[in-house]
Amino acid sequence: MATVDDVRRQFRNPPPEGRPMMRWWWFGPSIERDEIDRELEAMAAAGLGGAEVAFVYPMGPVTAQFGSPEFLELVGHAARTARRLGLRFDVTLGSGWSYGGAHVGPEYAARQLHWDRREIGAAAYDVPIVAGWPGDEFVAAYVGDGPAGAPSSYVEVPASDGIIHVPAGGQPREVLIATSRVTGQQVKRTAVGAEGLTLDHYSAAAAQVHIRQVAEPLLLAATPELLGSVFCDSLEVYGGDWTPGIFDEFVKRRGYELRPRLFELLVDTEGSRQLRIDFGRTLSELYEDNFLKVFQQWAAGYGVPFRIQSYGEPPATMSSYRHADLFEGEGWGWTRIPETRWASSAANLYGRSVVSAEVWTWVHSPSFRATPLDLQGEAHEHFPSGVNQLIGHGWPYSPTDGPGLGWIFYAAGALDDRNPWWPSATALFRSLHRLSWLLQQGTPVRPVKIYIPASDAYAAVRTGHAEPLNLYRVARRLIPESAPRMIREAGLDFDLIDDDALEVLDPADAQLVVVTEGTATPPETQRWLDAVVAAGGKVITDVSTLADHLPRPPLTPQQDVGVVHRRLDDGDFYFVANTGPEIRTLTFDQPLEHWRALSDDIAVTGTITLHPYESAVLIPTTTPAADAAAPAQQVHALQTGWSVAFGNDSRPITLPHRWEDDPALTTYSGSATYRTEIELPDTTDCLLLDFGPGEPVAPDSESYLPSNSYRVLITPPVGVAADIWLNDTHCGSLWAPPYQVDLTAAARPGVNELRIVVHNTAANALSADHHLLEAAADVTARYGRRFDLQHIEHAANYLNSGLLTVPRIIRQA
Repeated sequence: MATVDDVRRQFRNPPPEGRPMMRWWWFGPSIERDEIDRELEAMAAAGLGGAEVAFVYPMGPVTAQFGSPEFLELVGHAARTARRLGLRFDVTLGSGWSYGGAHVGPEYAARQLHWDRREIGAAAYDVPIVAGWPGDEFVAAYVGDGPAGAPSSYVEVPASDGIIHVPAGGQPREVLIATSRVTGQQVKRTAVGAEGLTLDHYSAAAAQVHIRQVAEPLLLAATPELLGSVFCDSLEVYGGDWTPGIFDEFVKRRGYELRPRLFELLVDTEGSRQLRIDFGRTLSELYEDNFLKVFQQWAAGYGVPFRIQSYGEPPATMSSYRHADLFEGEGWGWTRIPETRWASSAANLYGRSVVSAEVWTWVHSPSFRATPLDLQGEAHEHFPSGVNQLIGHGWPYSPTDGPGLGWIFYAAGALDDRNPWWPSATALFRSLHRLSWLLQQGTPVRPVKIYIPASDAYAAVRTGHAEPLNLYRVARRLIPESAPRMIREAGLDFDLIDDDALEVLDPADAQLVVVTEGTATPPETQRWLDAVVAAGGKVITDVSTLADHLPRPPLTPQQDVGVVHRRLDDGDFYFVANTGPEIRTLTFDQPLEHWRALSDDIAVTGTITLHPYESAVLIPTTTPAADAAAPAQQVHALQTGWSVAFGNDSRPITLPHRWEDDPALTTYSGSATYRTEIELPDTTDCLLLDFGPGEPVAPDSESYLPSNSYRVLITPPVGVAADIWLNDTHCGSLWAPPYQVDLTAAARPGVNELRIVVHNTAANALSADHHLLEAAADVTARYGRRFDLQHIEHAANYLNSGLLTVPRIIRQA
């Protein structure tokens, strides 16, 4: 906790905590010391806080095989260089995802329960147990009276000496044979030398093998004292619903035998729903005990935090996060329930002040199409979801002397200094640093709780059906989308809660709890809900009536405006973000301090205007608001006298000027300098250079983009960023609305030279870069198919570079 004065004082120059970081992809491994140093220095110069190293597939000839002494020495060199530069350095504990590799044999590999169904007659049968695939292990066999699919009950049949002994019986009958089978899933996107099976996340022995063979060498190479954390990406172990020893674990945890009733995972019976709930719950606990706790405790032994994206398959609960040190999510959408909300709710409930998110994962695909405004806009979607530490996805390691644009990751933005708009990156990252740091102060105010229907989600997962073993995804589907949207659009916030979280959440602190109608709740949970009501709270089951029960929000809600309310020792503050393409105006009943992340201005006001994708920080105050009357203005359009220079080639032009309209510039990525002269009779007034609001973009204009690929819905008047100079004085950088720069301090009476340096994206060059496709084909031929470059054929879609409007001088008192 902190005071308002503390936060106000540090907001302009916050401490390093909260600086955006980047996931740093090392391809191959094909890494050199000099390039490691150059890229880390570029990160530090841009104001980034550090790098999280991820080891992935090759993009060129391998120079140091994964796990080799040469490779580990480079990891250590990178860690030491990062420390020298004041950067945080994190390491992913494996190559690709999920954890695994050549050290994972069938005894440690992820497994799936496989069923063989056979209809038989009345005769007795002796059926040899045959391993259909290497690593197959017989589990049990059952027989039921009736034709295939008809028996309502089955009994286990004996097996000995490699033979299943099916006794004689009625006719017809069905036999079910359960086999534990290695899923066969290979670790995805691996570096050379890291290939192999995905490990069993329910097995402590498997976790220990991976620690010995992969994780510990990486940690020791980086040096524990130099590590910010060690990292595990999202859980993507598909179909892994079995592990040796689960019969013993089930009876120990649930109090009854699973083996006699195992068939109920496949067949509906009177008690099969509860058995599936108990089975799913057991898998979640095994994941916590034998994977999460094992890695956390091992890392803690070296004094290093363990950070994880704990959702997916195996079925991690929201409260599973409590067994890690640092909680991370991904996915944007502040009115929905993305994985970031899964993580931020757990952090609030279990007392973690920092919540990170993998951000910009698919931003404006393909690589190099993302603009600084895209990055700002998506960050503003994450902050209202409870995130306060951004891990950018990401920075591709790429040799400086390589052909074309170099190397990119197959499905993400390339957010590094190859982007022509990189001169704006420092100001962008500084503003995001301010907001991230600020949102780590105090505690969140979230008056509404939404119960996660975990029992219903477990029950929905049935062997042989398409429903994934992904508790987060199934539970999200079971919660009506209208519930989080109604809460957020009302200007309020919420936490998700689950059965385990109730152990740390006082019923008296739950003002309003949403439990979807028909949701199954364990007896302990029902008692807790009753205690909420007894303490004066409300439990709502009819989501259609939720709006009638929501408390009054502290700020009047506005469309597209996300609100974060945090409490300090002696007051509150509010982060507000306009997440849409239209201007929104907020009016308040009391005066508020208005802080901007992009400037040092602090004003007291009763009304603020949020431009598209703009944010602000608001602090209630007793200071009277300033006069809201708009000053008189004189506007002069700078229509004539413009020239543009690409390099030394200067020529006169007429505005607007779009590079893609010139066939010679359609594939040009870089900068251009626009010049004109301004005659100013005096400089006693405030002088603003205004470029206008930009043009709206139809949401479906780039229909190839997946739903999780973020992009803003305006075409900026400056494509895509610009630096403004008046009389050789730098007046500011532009990449986001409002597209205005204050020229007052640089202006002088008489003739003034205005220079606008416009930077576009590298997508224009990408559209003509055949090297990337050739490199992908070459490494596929050499190392096997490990990736596909996604959406690269759309690199030239809807590009707008240049000075796309006629700037105006606004003179006001």
